[in-house]
Amino acid sequence: MIEVKNLIKSFDGKTVLKGVDATFYTGKTNLIIGQSGSGKTVLMKSLVGLVRPEEGEILYDGRDFLKMDSKQTKEIRKEIGMLFQGSALFDSETVIGNVLFPLTMFSDMTPAEQLERAHFCLRRVNLEGAEKKFPSEISGGMQKRVAIARAIALNPRYLFCDEPNSGLDPKTSIVIDELLSDITHEYDITTIINTHDMNSVLGIGENIVFLNQGHREWVGDKDKIFHTANEALNEFVFATRLFQEVKDYIVHNGRKD
Repeated sequence: MIEVKNLIKSFDGKTVLKGVDATFYTGKTNLIIGQSGSGKTVLMKSLVGLVRPEEGEILYDGRDFLKMDSKQTKEIRKEIGMLFQGSALFDSETVIGNVLFPLTMFSDMTPAEQLERAHFCLRRVNLEGAEKKFPSEISGGMQKRVAIARAIALNPRYLFCDEPNSGLDPKTSIVIDELLSDITHEYDITTIINTHDMNSVLGIGENIVFLNQGHREWVGDKDKIFHTANEALNEFVFATRLFQEVKDYIVHNGRKD
Protein backbone atom coordinates (compact mmCIF):
# COMPACT_ATOMS: atom_id res chain seq x y z
CA MET A 1 0.00 0.00 0.00
CA ILE A 2 1.15 3.53 -0.76
CA GLU A 3 -0.31 6.44 1.19
CA VAL A 4 -0.05 10.08 0.14
CA LYS A 5 -0.67 12.72 2.78
CA ASN A 6 -1.03 16.48 2.20
CA LEU A 7 1.27 16.48 -0.83
CA ILE A 8 2.18 19.96 -2.09
CA LYS A 9 4.30 20.66 -5.16
CA SER A 10 4.90 23.93 -7.01
CA PHE A 11 6.75 24.97 -10.17
CA ASP A 12 7.82 28.59 -10.75
CA GLY A 13 5.44 29.86 -8.09
CA LYS A 14 2.44 27.87 -9.38
CA THR A 15 1.10 25.21 -7.04
CA VAL A 16 0.35 22.03 -9.01
CA LEU A 17 -0.46 19.64 -6.14
CA LYS A 18 -2.54 21.33 -3.45
CA GLY A 19 -2.52 19.14 -0.37
CA VAL A 20 -3.32 15.86 -2.11
CA ASP A 21 -4.33 12.87 0.03
CA ALA A 22 -4.72 9.42 -1.53
CA THR A 23 -4.35 5.73 -0.73
CA PHE A 24 -3.26 3.16 -3.32
CA TYR A 25 -4.08 -0.37 -2.23
CA THR A 26 -2.10 -3.60 -2.57
CA GLY A 27 -3.64 -6.19 -4.87
CA LYS A 28 -5.84 -3.63 -6.62
CA THR A 29 -5.63 -1.65 -9.84
CA ASN A 30 -5.37 1.96 -8.66
CA LEU A 31 -6.07 4.53 -11.38
CA ILE A 32 -5.22 8.24 -11.39
CA ILE A 33 -7.45 10.23 -13.75
CA GLY A 34 -8.01 13.89 -14.54
CA GLN A 35 -7.80 16.48 -17.28
CA SER A 36 -4.50 17.73 -18.66
CA GLY A 37 -3.00 20.05 -16.05
CA SER A 38 -4.85 18.39 -13.18
CA GLY A 39 -1.62 17.29 -11.51
CA LYS A 40 -1.81 13.54 -12.12
CA THR A 41 1.55 13.31 -13.93
CA VAL A 42 3.25 15.35 -11.20
CA LEU A 43 1.67 13.10 -8.59
CA MET A 44 3.04 9.97 -10.24
CA LYS A 45 6.48 11.55 -10.69
CA SER A 46 6.43 12.46 -7.01
CA LEU A 47 5.57 8.89 -6.06
CA VAL A 48 8.63 7.49 -7.85
CA GLY A 49 11.00 10.30 -6.86
CA LEU A 50 11.35 12.09 -10.19
CA VAL A 51 10.17 15.33 -8.56
CA ARG A 52 10.34 16.24 -4.89
CA PRO A 53 7.32 17.86 -3.20
CA GLU A 54 7.76 20.78 -0.82
CA GLU A 55 5.45 19.29 1.80
CA GLY A 56 3.68 16.05 2.63
CA GLU A 57 4.35 12.36 3.06
CA ILE A 58 4.63 9.40 0.69
CA LEU A 59 4.45 6.17 2.67
CA TYR A 60 5.47 2.88 1.08
CA ASP A 61 3.89 0.38 3.48
CA GLY A 62 4.56 2.82 6.31
CA ARG A 63 8.05 3.86 5.12
CA ASP A 64 8.29 7.61 4.41
CA PHE A 65 9.87 7.88 0.97
CA LEU A 66 10.58 11.60 1.34
CA LYS A 67 12.62 11.15 4.53
CA MET A 68 14.87 8.37 3.26
CA ASP A 69 18.59 8.72 2.62
CA SER A 70 20.09 7.70 -0.72
CA LYS A 71 20.73 4.10 0.37
CA GLN A 72 17.16 3.63 1.59
CA THR A 73 15.77 5.24 -1.56
CA LYS A 74 17.83 2.85 -3.69
CA GLU A 75 16.36 -0.11 -1.82
CA ILE A 76 12.82 1.12 -2.38
CA ARG A 77 13.47 1.58 -6.09
CA LYS A 78 14.48 -2.07 -6.33
CA GLU A 79 10.89 -2.86 -5.33
CA ILE A 80 9.43 -0.68 -8.10
CA GLY A 81 8.51 -1.68 -11.66
CA MET A 82 7.87 0.99 -14.33
CA LEU A 83 5.82 0.79 -17.49
CA PHE A 84 6.46 3.90 -19.59
CA GLN A 85 4.02 5.53 -22.01
CA GLY A 86 6.05 4.74 -25.11
CA SER A 87 7.24 1.33 -23.84
CA ALA A 88 10.85 2.71 -23.83
CA LEU A 89 12.39 -0.47 -25.19
CA PHE A 90 16.01 -0.57 -26.32
CA ASP A 91 15.86 -0.70 -30.13
CA SER A 92 19.27 -2.36 -30.38
CA GLU A 93 18.29 -5.17 -27.99
CA THR A 94 16.13 -8.18 -28.73
CA VAL A 95 12.94 -8.88 -26.80
CA ILE A 96 14.78 -11.20 -24.42
CA GLY A 97 17.61 -8.66 -24.09
CA ASN A 98 15.16 -5.97 -23.01
CA VAL A 99 13.68 -8.17 -20.32
CA LEU A 100 17.13 -9.27 -19.15
CA PHE A 101 18.33 -5.68 -18.71
CA PRO A 102 17.00 -5.01 -15.16
CA LEU A 103 18.01 -8.51 -14.09
CA THR A 104 21.63 -8.02 -15.16
CA MET A 105 21.73 -4.52 -13.66
CA PHE A 106 19.98 -4.98 -10.33
CA SER A 107 19.69 -8.66 -9.39
CA ASP A 108 22.11 -11.09 -7.77
CA MET A 109 20.97 -13.96 -9.99
CA THR A 110 23.39 -16.07 -11.99
CA PRO A 111 23.20 -15.65 -15.80
CA ALA A 112 21.27 -18.93 -16.03
CA GLU A 113 18.78 -17.76 -13.39
CA GLN A 114 18.37 -14.43 -15.16
CA LEU A 115 17.60 -16.16 -18.44
CA GLU A 116 15.10 -18.48 -16.76
CA ARG A 117 13.33 -15.52 -15.12
CA ALA A 118 13.23 -13.55 -18.38
CA HIS A 119 11.68 -16.49 -20.23
CA PHE A 120 9.13 -16.92 -17.42
CA CYS A 121 8.10 -13.25 -17.66
CA LEU A 122 7.71 -13.47 -21.44
CA ARG A 123 5.55 -16.57 -21.07
CA ARG A 124 3.46 -14.71 -18.51
CA VAL A 125 2.64 -11.99 -21.06
CA ASN A 126 2.05 -14.54 -23.85
CA LEU A 127 5.16 -13.71 -25.86
CA GLU A 128 6.79 -17.11 -25.97
CA GLY A 129 8.59 -17.48 -29.30
CA ALA A 130 9.29 -13.77 -29.77
CA GLU A 131 12.53 -13.74 -27.78
CA LYS A 132 14.90 -13.15 -30.69
CA LYS A 133 12.87 -10.43 -32.40
CA PHE A 134 13.76 -6.73 -32.18
CA PRO A 135 11.23 -4.06 -31.12
CA SER A 136 10.94 -2.81 -34.70
CA GLU A 137 9.82 -6.29 -35.78
CA ILE A 138 6.82 -6.54 -33.47
CA SER A 139 3.52 -4.65 -33.09
CA GLY A 140 2.83 -1.83 -30.64
CA GLY A 141 0.77 -4.16 -28.47
CA MET A 142 3.57 -6.73 -28.37
CA GLN A 143 6.05 -3.99 -27.49
CA LYS A 144 3.83 -3.01 -24.57
CA ARG A 145 3.76 -6.62 -23.39
CA VAL A 146 7.56 -6.78 -23.58
CA ALA A 147 7.64 -3.62 -21.45
CA ILE A 148 5.31 -5.29 -18.91
CA ALA A 149 7.54 -8.38 -18.83
CA ARG A 150 10.55 -6.14 -18.18
CA ALA A 151 8.65 -4.22 -15.48
CA ILE A 152 7.82 -7.39 -13.54
CA ALA A 153 11.20 -9.08 -14.07
CA LEU A 154 12.46 -8.10 -10.61
CA ASN A 155 9.18 -9.22 -8.99
CA PRO A 156 8.22 -5.69 -7.86
CA ARG A 157 5.96 -4.88 -4.93
CA TYR A 158 4.87 -1.65 -6.65
CA LEU A 159 4.09 -1.20 -10.36
CA PHE A 160 3.69 2.24 -11.96
CA CYS A 161 2.13 2.54 -15.42
CA ASP A 162 2.07 5.82 -17.34
CA GLU A 163 -0.68 5.82 -20.00
CA PRO A 164 -0.18 2.10 -20.81
CA ASN A 165 -2.74 2.17 -23.65
CA SER A 166 -1.38 5.22 -25.41
CA GLY A 167 -1.27 4.62 -29.18
CA LEU A 168 -3.03 1.25 -29.03
CA ASP A 169 -6.26 0.24 -30.75
CA PRO A 170 -9.30 -0.54 -28.52
CA LYS A 171 -8.95 -4.33 -28.76
CA THR A 172 -5.26 -4.31 -27.86
CA SER A 173 -5.95 -1.84 -25.04
CA ILE A 174 -8.35 -4.33 -23.46
CA VAL A 175 -5.68 -7.05 -23.66
CA ILE A 176 -3.17 -4.78 -21.87
CA ASP A 177 -5.73 -3.78 -19.23
CA GLU A 178 -6.63 -7.38 -18.50
CA LEU A 179 -2.97 -8.38 -18.34
CA LEU A 180 -2.16 -5.61 -15.85
CA SER A 181 -5.20 -6.55 -13.76
CA ASP A 182 -4.30 -10.26 -13.78
CA ILE A 183 -0.68 -9.59 -12.80
CA THR A 184 -1.77 -7.23 -10.02
CA HIS A 185 -4.07 -9.81 -8.45
CA GLU A 186 -1.83 -12.81 -9.09
CA TYR A 187 1.28 -11.29 -7.51
CA ASP A 188 -0.48 -8.99 -5.00
CA ILE A 189 1.17 -5.85 -6.38
CA THR A 190 0.31 -2.24 -5.62
CA THR A 191 -0.38 -1.13 -9.20
CA ILE A 192 -0.87 2.57 -10.00
CA ILE A 193 -1.99 3.54 -13.51
CA ASN A 194 -2.03 7.09 -14.85
CA THR A 195 -4.60 7.09 -17.65
CA HIS A 196 -6.92 9.10 -19.92
CA ASP A 197 -8.64 5.94 -21.18
CA MET A 198 -12.23 5.68 -19.93
CA ASN A 199 -12.39 2.11 -21.19
CA SER A 200 -9.62 1.29 -18.71
CA VAL A 201 -11.44 3.16 -15.95
CA LEU A 202 -14.66 1.25 -16.56
CA GLY A 203 -12.90 -2.05 -17.16
CA ILE A 204 -10.33 -2.37 -14.35
CA GLY A 205 -10.82 0.69 -12.09
CA GLU A 206 -10.92 -0.83 -8.61
CA ASN A 207 -9.67 2.30 -6.86
CA ILE A 208 -9.94 5.52 -8.86
CA VAL A 209 -8.44 8.84 -7.74
CA PHE A 210 -9.77 11.85 -9.65
CA LEU A 211 -7.63 14.99 -9.59
CA ASN A 212 -8.96 18.41 -10.57
CA GLN A 213 -6.80 21.54 -10.61
CA GLY A 214 -4.36 20.04 -8.13
CA HIS A 215 -6.97 18.79 -5.67
CA ARG A 216 -8.14 15.26 -5.04
CA GLU A 217 -11.80 15.72 -5.92
CA TRP A 218 -13.16 12.19 -5.74
CA VAL A 219 -12.25 8.59 -4.88
CA GLY A 220 -14.27 5.51 -5.79
CA ASP A 221 -14.46 2.49 -8.08
CA LYS A 222 -15.75 1.82 -11.58
CA ASP A 223 -19.22 0.95 -10.29
CA LYS A 224 -19.63 4.30 -8.52
CA ILE A 225 -18.19 6.65 -11.10
CA PHE A 226 -21.49 7.16 -12.98
CA HIS A 227 -23.41 7.82 -9.76
CA THR A 228 -21.34 10.65 -8.32
CA ALA A 229 -22.65 14.13 -7.62
CA ASN A 230 -19.23 15.64 -8.33
CA GLU A 231 -19.79 18.04 -11.24
CA ALA A 232 -16.14 18.20 -12.31
CA LEU A 233 -15.93 14.40 -12.47
CA ASN A 234 -19.21 14.12 -14.35
CA GLU A 235 -17.99 16.65 -16.91
CA PHE A 236 -14.67 14.83 -17.28
CA VAL A 237 -16.29 11.40 -17.66
CA PHE A 238 -18.83 12.61 -20.22
CA ALA A 239 -16.33 14.51 -22.34
CA THR A 240 -13.72 11.76 -22.21
CA ARG A 241 -16.23 8.99 -22.87
CA LEU A 242 -17.67 10.86 -25.85
CA PHE A 243 -14.19 11.40 -27.30
CA GLN A 244 -13.37 7.71 -26.73
CA GLU A 245 -16.52 6.56 -28.54
CA VAL A 246 -15.80 8.81 -31.53
CA LYS A 247 -12.20 7.59 -31.70
CA ASP A 248 -13.26 3.93 -31.42
CA TYR A 249 -15.87 4.45 -34.16
CA ILE A 250 -13.25 5.92 -36.49
CA VAL A 251 -10.80 3.08 -35.75
CA HIS A 252 -13.40 0.36 -36.35
CA ASN A 253 -14.72 1.95 -39.56
CA GLY A 254 -11.20 2.41 -40.79
CA ARG A 255 -10.60 -1.31 -40.37
CA LYS A 256 -13.70 -2.18 -42.39
CA ASP A 257 -12.56 -0.02 -45.26
